[in-house]
Amino acid sequence: MENSFGRILRDGVLAGLVAGAAAALVALLVVEPRIRAALRIEEARAHDGGGHAHSHEEMFGRVTQVIGGMVAAVVVAVALGALFAVVFARLRHLLPARTEFGRTMQLAVVGFFAWSLLPALKYPANPPGVGGTDTVTYRTVTYFSVILAGIVIVALAYLLRGYCLRRGWSSPVTVAVTALFVTLLSVLVLWAWPDNPDPVPGDVPAGLLWRFRLSSLAELATLWGVLGLGFGLLSERRVAATNGTRPVAAAS
Repeated sequence: MENSFGRILRDGVLAGLVAGAAAALVALLVVEPRIRAALRIEEARAHDGGGHAHSHEEMFGRVTQVIGGMVAAVVVAVALGALFAVVFARLRHLLPARTEFGRTMQLAVVGFFAWSLLPALKYPANPPGVGGTDTVTYRTVTYFSVILAGIVIVALAYLLRGYCLRRGWSSPVTVAVTALFVTLLSVLVLWAWPDNPDPVPGDVPAGLLWRFRLSSLAELATLWGVLGLGFGLLSERRVAATNGTRPVAAAS
């Protein structure tokens, strides 16, 4: 009963809630200063061009936008936590680790790679003022196509790992071959996929651009890291309750 799917799903939702709160905090403290700097550049650009910058600002002030973004981050993280739990329940037996905590962290690393890192390497996040509205659909499709490619790479890597083990290869050799395979396919995706069609305006400093991109990636890393850590600890507690033993992560 303690190890039922319902309990696993609740653990995923709870871990997602904590991960969303952590990611929202990173967004507030790390990402938001970069956004404000980019907004000042965008406002100056509009004034120089004789336009009216942020005519909607009085109705949707920056504070409201920040709070809304933080709430959205938590909601998305909760949904991601539920999805994480479903995937874990279905693929748990395929994850090569001895403990539930190890399996969970492996899945979190895989999720971060396919869902966040690979897309960010090909299409890094841009601050406000970079990117046109006429290319939103195109950019969205290409971004999610990289995510799909990342999932395919992970699936093929697990198939390759199983093949190597069935051939009797040692664990270090199997890990090295699998890592090389993932690297080569990732490089192929980064090379083959089309570039971002939107140029970066000349008034956006390179330092601001890359600080924003790194900050955005740090927010995603926090989300996946806390999600994996939280779900892993809850999984160990769940298994310990089922077996009547102490959680591995808490044992001395």
